[in-house]
Amino acid sequence: MMLNQITSAAGAHKRRRRVGRGESSGLGKTAGRGHKGCQARSGGGVRPLTEGGQMPIFRRIPKRGFSNADFRQRFEIVNLAQLDRCFADGDTVSAAALRAARLVQDPNRPVKILAKGTLAKKLTVEAHAFSEKARQQIEQAGGTVKVVERLDRAQAARQKRNTAKGRKSEPGPSRLEKKKNRKAAAGSVA
Repeated sequence: MMLNQITSAAGAHKRRRRVGRGESSGLGKTAGRGHKGCQARSGGGVRPLTEGGQMPIFRRIPKRGFSNADFRQRFEIVNLAQLDRCFADGDTVSAAALRAARLVQDPNRPVKILAKGTLAKKLTVEAHAFSEKARQQIEQAGGTVKVVERLDRAQAARQKRNTAKGRKSEPGPSRLEKKKNRKAAAGSVA
């Protein structure tokens, strides 16, 4: 037997039924879907989870509870081994320096320093959070730790709202004054 003599088993590859291709096929005209309506061929179809008038499952199930998942604080993680590899002795490590060294991807997320690896260089490290062990190792190497304060989302929104409230806009001219001004301008032109 040769490779070119190998064939698939009889009936293994059945041709697709071509609907809507003439009356003699038995599936012409409406293509087996009946007349008009939601499930007709043209633009038809029901949305997922449709239960034909029965109360859908997502409405039957009670919704209770609260999840803090949306408010979880997500940090960009940097380890001491990475700092040791990417920075020279005496450097200041800030969020901008970490971004330049490509150790941090998202500039909007806070940075947290963890103690994986060792640090043998004297560095000044500025970050939003430190693990206790990382803080100890940086200080043992002769470096300094500086915590950068950052408002959480709720505080930032509150601060923004309060500043908008505090601003008082100057009252503009009333409708009557605007009308008088227009008449005066029209009189001076004529």
